Parts: sequence; structure tokens; C-alpha cells
Amino acid sequence: MAVAVKDSRVDFRVSDVQKSLLERAAEIKHLSLSSYILSSSIKQAELDIAENEMLILSNRDRDLVMSALENPPEPNEALKGMFK
Repeated sequence: MAVAVKDSRVDFRVSDVQKSLLERAAEIKHLSLSSYILSSSIKQAELDIAENEMLILSNRDRDLVMSALENPPEPNEALKGMFK
């Protein structure tokens, strides 16, 4: 089994209330505080990135995009001029 080398550090400060909340959640999951924070942060980061990189279209919008791709309009004079 491969073991990832952890050579970077992230430090941050929290209030006593925030730390207690995180410790309680970590205990429920049977994880160390660091493991809990890391796994939770990684999951959220993956969701945030996916949300930012994914475009969700309505059926109508999807049909419009597909129609434009399948039946592109004729180039106008300005576009034709760019290729001369």
C-alpha cells in the first residue's frame, strides 16, 4: 500500500467554541481532529471545484446549444474578413 508523503502544512486559528465543535464531530466519526478537518476540507474543496467547473443547463438551453453546434449560422462579413 502506497503512503502519501505529507510535506506541506496548513495552520489556522479557531475560537474555543469552533474547536469544541470540530472535536465533537471528529469524535463522532472516530477520527483525530486533524484527520477530521482534512477529510472534511478535501470533500468540500472537491464539491466547490466541481460546482465551479460544471455548467448545468435546462433542457431548453441544452437543446439551443446542441442546435447551434449542429446547425451553425452562416458567417457574416466581419467574420469572413478575419480570415482574409
